[in-house]
Amino acid sequence: MNKELARDIGILIGRLGVGFVLLAYGWQKLADWGVSGTAEIMAGGGVPMPMVSAYIATFVELAAGTAFIVGAAMPLAGLAAAGTMAGAFLFVHMGSGVYVDQNGWGFVLVIGVSCLMLAATGSGRFGIDPLVASRFRDRRKAPAHST
Repeated sequence: MNKELARDIGILIGRLGVGFVLLAYGWQKLADWGVSGTAEIMAGGGVPMPMVSAYIATFVELAAGTAFIVGAAMPLAGLAAAGTMAGAFLFVHMGSGVYVDQNGWGFVLVIGVSCLMLAATGSGRFGIDPLVASRFRDRRKAPAHST
């Protein structure tokens, strides 16, 4: 296996793993707790503007999770999801230590850093982004038609 293929397979595995986790947590906020239930949980944790924060977190987790899975808009999805994880870190988990069973920040740190990594690396060859980019490159290279 060549280096580029190994890299792209690694990125694909990372995208799918992080994408499905984000999608699951976004779905939990939407379908299990509801956005208002999520806002109540956030308010209890001291999150500012809990209803707005609940809508943002739900939307970003669903959208970024989907984007990671299909490999689309990776820089935007990665930065948005990392920002959401930074908010969870700062407002909910920071004072609780690292361990998840103590409401710690370990999980949100790993997800946030993974999102930043994916924002920086892009989707690799097994995503929508390179297909879209190649179409734009092909259009720019095509000779202009004269009439």
